[in-house]
Amino acid sequence: MSQAKVALVTGASRGAGAGIARGFGEMGYTVYVTGRTITPGDARGWDGSVLPGTVAETAAKITELGGKGIPVVCDHGDDAAVARLFDQIRSEAGRLDVLVNNAAFIHDQLIEKKPFWEKDLAAQNILDVGLRSAYVASWHAAQIMVPQGSGLIAMTSSFGASCYMHGPAYGAQKAGLDKMAHDMEHDLRGSGVVAVSLWLGMQITERSQIAAGTNPEQYEGFLAMAENPEFSAHVIDAIDRAPNRDTLSGETLVVAEIAQDLGVSDRGKQPPSHRAMLGSPRSKNPAAVY
Repeated sequence: MSQAKVALVTGASRGAGAGIARGFGEMGYTVYVTGRTITPGDARGWDGSVLPGTVAETAAKITELGGKGIPVVCDHGDDAAVARLFDQIRSEAGRLDVLVNNAAFIHDQLIEKKPFWEKDLAAQNILDVGLRSAYVASWHAAQIMVPQGSGLIAMTSSFGASCYMHGPAYGAQKAGLDKMAHDMEHDLRGSGVVAVSLWLGMQITERSQIAAGTNPEQYEGFLAMAENPEFSAHVIDAIDRAPNRDTLSGETLVVAEIAQDLGVSDRGKQPPSHRAMLGSPRSKNPAAVY
């Protein structure tokens, strides 16, 4: 029996990160999941409603699905805590096959339709936990992956990298992730390690489901087109196994589109091209992608 692949998904107490971690669990991965939520109910949605999910609950679900979930409480704004996380992976697993950089600071005013100067200055913290933190995690991951001669580093980005979405701090963080993957490929070339940035489509998450319950008519179309977050994990796994993985390295890939190329479906459905759905990459109209 082959050894289970080892993945690390950052920011996985809930949302897309938790879904991606569950997706790896469905494929039998050992998955380290990080997050800050320890006690159920500590996290709140945009409207102040209680959000479900803890890092331990995500890990337990991974194990239930057939993988092995390992929860690690970690603040990705704390470099020392991140270093301890990778020491733990090195000690316990001895390898790392996939890193998904998903942790990001999400400000309460993120989706408010206000210009950036009318939002709290703290909204720019996504450039710290979101962009800088992805660099730090990738730095540690590369030190494990390059010596073993294999591995994949994935960034969870979005269409906000090229169109207006949630304001300049959000857009700069996503554009930064795309550029980071591009330049990492240059340094990683020939090592067996690849880096990609992934534009996720609209996601079925705790936040979107709460919003749909509150505004069912408004969100009916959203949920019909939204992706299950587990889908992205299956796409990442397919990229890692693809014969052309080296040529994909450094690219910014639309999950829905590369999935079609690699023959991966989202729970039996082929999602539409979200690039086409959003229109021009330079659209001035913000899109509700959560």
